[in-house]
Order: sequence, then C-alpha cells, then structure tokens
Amino acid sequence: MSERSLDLDDFSDLIERPHGTLRRQAEERRALTGLPPRALGRLDDLGEWLGAAQSRVPVQPVTTPRLVVFAGDHGIARQGVSTREAGTASALVRETLDGLSPAAVLARRFDVPVRVIDMSLDCDPGELPAEISRHRVRRSGGRLDTEDTLTLAEAEQAFRAGMAVADEEADAGTDLVVLGDLSVGGTTAAATLIAALCGTDASVVTGRGGGGIDDRTWMRKCAAIRDGLRRARPVLGDQLQLLATVGGADLTAMTGFLLQCAVRHTPVILDGVVSAACALVGQRVAFRAPDWWLAGHAGAEPAQAKALDRLAADPLLEQEVAVGGGTGALLALPLVRAAAALAAELPVGQPTAETAASQATAASHEVLDAT
Repeated sequence: MSERSLDLDDFSDLIERPHGTLRRQAEERRALTGLPPRALGRLDDLGEWLGAAQSRVPVQPVTTPRLVVFAGDHGIARQGVSTREAGTASALVRETLDGLSPAAVLARRFDVPVRVIDMSLDCDPGELPAEISRHRVRRSGGRLDTEDTLTLAEAEQAFRAGMAVADEEADAGTDLVVLGDLSVGGTTAAATLIAALCGTDASVVTGRGGGGIDDRTWMRKCAAIRDGLRRARPVLGDQLQLLATVGGADLTAMTGFLLQCAVRHTPVILDGVVSAACALVGQRVAFRAPDWWLAGHAGAEPAQAKALDRLAADPLLEQEVAVGGGTGALLALPLVRAAAALAAELPVGQPTAETAASQATAASHEVLDAT
C-alpha cells in the first residue's frame, strides 16, 4: 500500500441524502392519523427521518440495533489531562465486556448487542478476545501536543478499519447503530479537532471530561489542546492528515465508520463529544453525510455543544451524561424505537383528494428518478 491511497473526496459522490420524497409521503401518512399537527412533537420528525433512511413508508420497527464502541488510549493522557491513569482504557473495555459499565447495563436492559473494537489500547492484544483486537492499528497514540498521533499510513489503516466495521454491520442486517467510545485522553483529542474545525480557542472547548477533573488538571488539558491546535491548523484542508495529527486511531476509525454508514444507508445515533468530533470531520468530507446521523444527547462538554451547533444537530435528550461508552446515545434509543412504532402502527384514514394527488405526483417523481 502506498503512503496515501485513500481519496476521501469519493465520499461526496457515494453519499446520498435520505429519500426526500419518502419523507414527504411519511408526512402525508402522519396527517391521515387524525392527530393534530405536532401532537407527538419530535417523535413525528424521528419517524419521518427513519422512514426516509429506510426508504420505506410506513417505517419498519427498529429490531436489530447494535452498540458499536471504538476504544483506544491517547498519548496525551501522559500529561495528566484526565482523572484516569494513562494507558488504562482497557479496564473500561473489560468493564463493558463484563456487563458492569453503565452502557453495558442499558444495552442489556434494551436488548442491544454490544460490539467493542480495539483500535489503540495500551495493553497486550492477547489480554482481549481476538475479535475485539483484530483491527488494532497500534498500541496507544502519539502526544497530540508535540507529535502526530498516527503516521499517515496508520491513519489510513484506521480509517479503512472503521469503514470495514460499517460494512460488516450493514451486511449483518443492523438497522440502527448506537455509537460509543472508550478511551483515556479521547475528549482532549475530540476538543482539539472541534476547536480547529470551528475556529475557536482552546479555553472555549476544554471540558471536565468523564471523570470531572479538577482545576489544575483542566489547565493542563487546556494547554494540551492549545498546543495541539497549533499543530492542527496548518492541515485543516486535509481531513485524513488532520486525524493523523491530533485524532488518534479510535477517532479516525469512528470517522471512517460514520461515513461508510452513510454510504450504506445505516442510520447512527451519536453519543458524546468524541462521536460529535468525528461527525464534524465527516461533515467536512461529505456535506450530505450528517443527514444519516442523529444526536442522541447533550452532555456537559462545551466542545460537544460547539460541534452539534456546527452540524445543525438538535440532541434528543439533555441529561448531562458524561460517562461515555454509548450511555447517552442508548438513553435516546427508546425514543427512536417509539417514533418508529408510532409511525408504523398508528391507524390511518382514507386520504383526501388533495393528499391522493400529492402521493400520485410523488410516485411519478420516483419513476422519473429511477429512469
């Protein structure tokens, strides 16, 4: 493989928006239920979004969701930017695999299978099941404040790994992905990416992380993001190089995963600041891609709010969840399932003459589009 054989510009041609005509049909079907407009609030919007994503009216119930979690350690954690010791993300992974983490508890309660992908954990790969570590790019990542987190070749490998996981999920029939992350130092990398892409200062995006860091740790984290920003700004025009410079293997893989999910028409619920950062990079790659992603919740990280504002994504919940692993996104899953059930199962009356004419026009447009 050459140093750079992946052309991210291809995603702009490969990614289409969810079917707009079907979304209009979903709106018309909803009008026939007899319920007043907006009586179901955002559940109406969710049902229409799912129908367009599935290319089906009425929408199918969400029956085969999966929690997909990308894991990795970040070299910047050695600078004391987290409450956790550097290189200990593998403990978070084991907690999830043992069913003891908040995300694992919710996934079990909601009957959602969990898949963890080790991209750069700082442990012997033999300590984890082979299926988890088969996509690993390296052991931990470089310090984003003083060195690249990945080589360009490693970044391409991680990006392609994320794409491969998306293809595997689509081929397995996963109809909705709940995206999560497990890392130590990941929120520092995510905040650096968001600050760079939003053109803001380090202090504006530096949060307290999943462990609620104290003021001294916050200052170290802010300084690390500031120094990472200096290194990120010169490569803003090259998204793969940007991820290699400050993102790390897990965030790079998540970005590839999100974009390939959009290619494969697989809707995704985003979790916290890390998935929001990857979505923001993905938007730079292909502007239509965010139409396939849904912001599950608003956490306490200021960088996430910046990213969601830039993405024009309105989170479903505001519970200030900070533990990661997909916990906040899982909390949003029952709302999405409820929206699908209502859109599919509410009885409808006979269409008016105006609605029938609109449906006939939409059908003719579909025929023209197909030809």
